[in-house]
Amino acid sequence: MILLLLFAAGLFAGTVDAIAGGGGLISLPVLLSLGISPHIAFGTNKLQGTIGTFVATHKYYRHGLISLRQAYLGVLFGVMGGILGSVAAQLISGDILKKVVPVFLLIIFIYTFSSPKMGQQDRRPKMKESWFYLLFGFALAFYDGFLGPGTGSFWVFVLTFFLGHNLIKATAYAKIFNLNSSFIAMVCFALGGNIDYRYALMMAAGSLIGGRLGAHLAITKGAKLIRPIFLAVVSMTMVVLGYKTYAHSELYTRITGHYGLTPQILVVIIVAVGLLSLYTRINKRQKSGAA
Repeated sequence: MILLLLFAAGLFAGTVDAIAGGGGLISLPVLLSLGISPHIAFGTNKLQGTIGTFVATHKYYRHGLISLRQAYLGVLFGVMGGILGSVAAQLISGDILKKVVPVFLLIIFIYTFSSPKMGQQDRRPKMKESWFYLLFGFALAFYDGFLGPGTGSFWVFVLTFFLGHNLIKATAYAKIFNLNSSFIAMVCFALGGNIDYRYALMMAAGSLIGGRLGAHLAITKGAKLIRPIFLAVVSMTMVVLGYKTYAHSELYTRITGHYGLTPQILVVIIVAVGLLSLYTRINKRQKSGAA
């Protein structure tokens, strides 16, 4: 039953990850729930995730959505950033970065949600590809090695915003850069003996199917499928990281204590505000369409 659960988790995580990233938010908690140590859980997750990402990347490449001549700079600087990030993670505290990341994700969510035409088609780049890959290839690989959560979402956003890629193309390129940094991390975990190969290969079997299925769905359905799943992944990552970072902070305690708010009430407020903003937006579209 455990192996079947791992296969299903790998299938679901691989499908979601191939479409919009964030598969680790599904697969990692499943591994941790089995009671294995966090280091082995992370290493096992990296191995199965790398295999699924490779399949998705290959699918996108076969459909002509990735040019290796354009991506090689991002891969090159990504190797440097990933190694330095992994080293820095063992020497420097990540507390400040953990507090900033949910804020960045919130900005990405608000911008993407309020820009319905974002990523529907290619647009003029805001910066040269060489400078883009030098900057973000290094920075995002460093972040992936140092902390990790949300890397795929960051890649999709910066590729769309700065290089003007449509969402399908941005998702395809995000896969090759994720594959690069995931492979480096996987090798590091393997050398440290922190991979349970039985669990990893069972999840990888599901991730193989999920990666191919997710890439196929993204290619055939396009931005109409990628956009809502991307927003869901960003919001889920933001909530998970935000809760882990701020739930026990002094500021959170003061706010909840002063106003008598519980986590449940805060969730209801956030959901209500989200639904209200969504209703307002739909209502505006209907009025503009009727006009």
